[in-house]
Amino acid sequence: MKLWNWRILLGISLLMLSVFFYFLHYLIFRDLHHIFIYLVGDVAFVFIEVLLVTLVIHGVLEEREKKARLEKVNMVIGAFFSEVGTRLLEILSMKDPGIESWQQDLVRQTESREDEYKSIIRYLGEHDYRIDFEKTEWEGLREFLVNKREFMLRLLENPNLLEHESFTDLLWAVFHLTEELGVRKCLDALPDTDYKHLCGDMNRVYSQLARQWLGYMEHLKSSYPYLFSLALRTNPFNRIASPVVRE
Repeated sequence: MKLWNWRILLGISLLMLSVFFYFLHYLIFRDLHHIFIYLVGDVAFVFIEVLLVTLVIHGVLEEREKKARLEKVNMVIGAFFSEVGTRLLEILSMKDPGIESWQQDLVRQTESREDEYKSIIRYLGEHDYRIDFEKTEWEGLREFLVNKREFMLRLLENPNLLEHESFTDLLWAVFHLTEELGVRKCLDALPDTDYKHLCGDMNRVYSQLARQWLGYMEHLKSSYPYLFSLALRTNPFNRIASPVVRE
């Protein structure tokens, strides 16, 4: 309410100053004709000014600001994959029985990095993300996620994530999986119903994580080719990546 009172007071003050100076102009020159010529001309130009400011200049500035925000979001996503996402995707994909046969075909059929990337996009776009819970090392997965919880909490505090709803959903899915694993004291002797529930949570994380990884790779490919090359050589779906690079 105080803000509006301040704005109203400012508006009235500016109008009174304008009237005062027009009146002063008339007292000095006694020329209403001249005053009305400039007054009508100034009023007519206001509409053109509004058009330029609101539709053109404001649009350009808003587009630049949006690009700057998205760049900051991509920096946050990059930090996530460097610290958590790539390793988590590697852990989950190793429990996916459908990945192994595709990897063998990938090695035989691709001759360049571009071919490899196209194959990854094609395969992951059609892949049914399903994890075999009998092959999952539950304790190792829990330890990894619990150790990264504080880092992910700091990511959620970043206001730029409001621009990327799908990535925020991924973070919440990872948090949920972390909590599900954390509340169970022993993960080696759970009922099958619990394992299936945990697998449902993992499959949700797995599918969302893979899609976010593809989006992040596309960003690197268009904006940072040198980072894209490294990310492709160490991609979490490549089980036969160079051991030197992996280290």
